[in-house]
Amino acid sequence: MANFTAADIKALREKTGAGMLDVKKALEEADGDAAKAEEILRIKGAKSAAKRADRAVSEGLVVSSIVDTDAGQRGVLVEVNSETDFVSKNEKFIAMANEILEAAVASGASDLEALRAAACGEGTVADRIEAMAGVIGEKLEVSNIAVLEGEHVEAYMHKTNPDLPPQVGVLVATDNAGAGVAHDVAVHIAAFAPEYLDRDSVPADVIANEERIATETTLAEGKPEKAVPNIVKGRMNGFFKQVCLLEQGFARDPKTAVGDVVKQSGGAVTGFARIRVGESNA
Repeated sequence: MANFTAADIKALREKTGAGMLDVKKALEEADGDAAKAEEILRIKGAKSAAKRADRAVSEGLVVSSIVDTDAGQRGVLVEVNSETDFVSKNEKFIAMANEILEAAVASGASDLEALRAAACGEGTVADRIEAMAGVIGEKLEVSNIAVLEGEHVEAYMHKTNPDLPPQVGVLVATDNAGAGVAHDVAVHIAAFAPEYLDRDSVPADVIANEERIATETTLAEGKPEKAVPNIVKGRMNGFFKQVCLLEQGFARDPKTAVGDVVKQSGGAVTGFARIRVGESNA
């Protein structure tokens, strides 16, 4: 019988993130040699990579970084996913996510293709993920990156579960005058998930589609034809208040628009980005 203890199983499980049964079998096969057992887990994981390909990766975390630039600051958000929350809070997984974030910052990557190809350790980000997936035995994935630049960039990381790493990440760019309200605006964005900065940011095709729906809805309700334009205008205003950051009611004072809060500070919000774990995989 192999010579290992429950403490050995726990230690190897914490190191690799592999399941208890897999760890126990690996230690048995390795006659209690932890290093050899880790190698067995890695090989087993590589062999099962194809089987993991179609699995859902709805858990994970978001990590962030802000660096100074000649023009101000540059913020980066990266989402890294796993199959289970057990893995998402594993120290090895968190360390890997931060390595990937560092690779994103160092490489200047702004899209997933560039990020996956970025140098990370002795290979690329894609290589790092594949190696870790082989050890852990779960499908892992880097699924989202957001980059934002401005005079001032603020990051806010929100935990939807206190026992897990942050699952919502927000970046807000302001001019220097708006730096004082940037944090509160970022918290608002985390909670209310605006899609656009302002009306000018909403694509023309989106506006046209909403106007069509509003018009058809109004006509279907049997409203007088002369009243239709004003009713549609009112409904479009409601749409903009729902999806545009600067028109949403501020989280701390819903009767005041976010744009008015920013204006009172004497500054301006120039952009934002928001990532929530799992949304890009939905």
